[in-house]
Parts: sequence; C-alpha cells; structure tokens
Amino acid sequence: MQHRNHLGDINTVHQVKLIDKGVVDIPMLQIMQPDGSIHSDATMPEISQELAVKMYRTMQFIRVLDERMVAAQRQGRISFYLASTGEEAASVGSAAALSDKDMIMSQYREQGALAFRGYTTEQFMNQMFSNEKEPNKGRQMPIHYGAKELNFMTISSPLGTQIPQASGYAYGQKMAGEEAVTICYFGEGAASEGDFHAGLNMAAVLNCPAIFFCRNNGYAISTPAEEQFAGDGIASRGLGYGIKTIRVDGNDIFAVFEATRKAREIALAENCPVLIEAMSYRLAAHSTSDDPTGYRSKDEEARWHAKDPIQRLGNWLAAKGWIDPAEDEKYLAAKRAEVLDELKRVEKVPVCSIEHIIEDVYDTPPWHLQEQLQELKDHIRKYPDAYPKTASRVKE
Repeated sequence: MQHRNHLGDINTVHQVKLIDKGVVDIPMLQIMQPDGSIHSDATMPEISQELAVKMYRTMQFIRVLDERMVAAQRQGRISFYLASTGEEAASVGSAAALSDKDMIMSQYREQGALAFRGYTTEQFMNQMFSNEKEPNKGRQMPIHYGAKELNFMTISSPLGTQIPQASGYAYGQKMAGEEAVTICYFGEGAASEGDFHAGLNMAAVLNCPAIFFCRNNGYAISTPAEEQFAGDGIASRGLGYGIKTIRVDGNDIFAVFEATRKAREIALAENCPVLIEAMSYRLAAHSTSDDPTGYRSKDEEARWHAKDPIQRLGNWLAAKGWIDPAEDEKYLAAKRAEVLDELKRVEKVPVCSIEHIIEDVYDTPPWHLQEQLQELKDHIRKYPDAYPKTASRVKE
C-alpha cells in the first residue's frame, strides 16, 4: 500500500471534492442462507463431516451452558453471567479455522471458542464459582476465563484492553518466527474505546500477524449501533488504518470459518493484520444485570430468532444426512444433565482462601497489604454469616 505522508505522493485535484462516507460499499460474505441452504454461486469451504458436527455440537453445548448458568444466577448460586445466545457461530466458526498454536485474546462472549479448544464443563464451573480448583485463585469475576494450556489469554473486565495487547503479542510472535497468529475478539461497542484505535494502528504500522474479530451484535449494552457511530460499521475503520478487511454474516458459520481461515493465511504469509466484522445479534440480555425489553422490540428479536445460527447449521447437516435431527433432543438432554450435575458438584467445592488476594505480585507481600489482609480476616470473623464458611481458612 502506498503511503500518503507527503504532498508529492498524493494525486491532486483542482476543485473542491469531498469524499462521501458511502463511496466505498463494503459487502457481507454469506455462504449459507438463513434456511441452511447454500448460495448457488458460493464457494463452500472444505469442511469434513467430523468438523461440521463438532462445530454444531459445540454451539449446542454453549447454548445449554448459557441457559443453565443464567438460571443459576437467578437462583443466587453465582453472582453474574454473560450469555452468547445467537452469537455462537461467530466464536465457534472462527476458532475452528485457527491452529491450536494461535493465541486467543477474547472479550467476554467467546465461550464457544474456548469450548471448541477443549475447555471442560468442570473448568467452566470452577471459574464461575471461584473455587479452590480455579487457576486464577478466585481473583476474577464469573465468565472471565483463562487457559494457558489452550492458548486462551485470561479475560479482562476493562473494555478493549485486549486489543493493543493482541498487537503486542502478535508482534512478539513475528519476532520469534512463530508459525502462529493472535486473534482478538471484541464487540462493536469496544471499538469505541481508544484502545481499539491504538491497537489497530500499532498492528498496521508494525506489520503484526493479528486477526481483529469484531462481533457487531447491534448493541453496546443498551446503545444501538446507529447511536454509536455514523460510518459504515467497524469494517470501514480497518481501511482507514491500511488493514485488509472483510465483513461476514456472523450467523453463517461457513462464512465465518472461511473468512477466518483466509485471514490467518494472509496474516502469516504477509505479516500483516486483518480485520473481520461479523454481523450478528445478541438474542439474550447483555448480562444478568440487563433487561433488553427496555430498549428493543419483540418484533426485532423475532426477526433475528429466524436467523438462529444453530438451527441454520442443523438444517444443513440434516440435509446432508450428517446428523439425525431426532438425536438432537437426546444430545441436548444429556448436556443439560451434565451441566446441572456438574453445577451441583462444583458448588460444594470450597472457595479459594482470601490469602490468595495478595499473592503473585510481590515475592514477599509488603507490610501494608499484609495489614489490610489481616483487617479483612478480622472483619470476616466479626461477620461470619455474611461470607462463605471457607473464605477465611488458611490456604493449603
């Protein structure tokens, strides 16, 4: 790409000519139609029966997990939850196109990518209950997963911080000569954070092999997209930073898979970033702290329910004879039982000791942190009924 940093590099005109925001029309890649049929002129990616069924079952599992954990939060068994209902194809389809060596830096709706890589029901539960088996030692709120062994970076609560971090990690991969990329997930709301602009510019200038994957689900919590930005979505911003860009139907798992596969190929071959904007819709509430009935209509939700990515792939698989729809309910019932049984078991596991709060930063915690920890212990002893019985125990 030619740089436009000096007057001599720029074509000149001699009349005032403003460039309209709609001068470039960015299309959306769609391979599979909402009913599960394939467009006659589309090129299908090479996907085996085994992979297609794995993607389908992973999406079904995440839908079950989300339903059960939202219910668990309503019952007071966990404190918070974020579902990915309606957006499963975006995370599962993209994860399926990656190598296990690739680093994933996600936001908080990518449980599908984590499950696809092998994160177990028990691991999901341990994290949400912050128990003593949880690797982060209870220092993260629910749904902030991390798995070093799966190359899945621990999720951060502050919005958008993973974007410049992904640029830096990808730069390190390039410098080390690794045959791997970093994929960074975020929503269109996070693209309004300053870190988005810093991260993409850094990746473009330093030629970092990073895939920036934006799930545009139409809402930043309760703020609709039309109140967030006036331009052509998030894809148009990639062009401004000199980044190869594609927009895909985020509910079409084949389009997501193929776009991510191609993005990875380009990122590795050319040592450059790629931006993917996946157009989807959040069928559930933003979180268990949200009520979407206050800002969107039932008719709007119904229109997107008709584009459900799981049903869409299921129709295609059934038409191919790769699944028996009659077996779906048996699978779902088994997964519901598995999640419920694991929930009942894991919630009995003791929570982490509060002594972990001041660990893993200093070799020897400074006096003021030790003093504060002692004050917390004294407080728990004074009000024992307000805290888990295991909270103040001495760590093993």
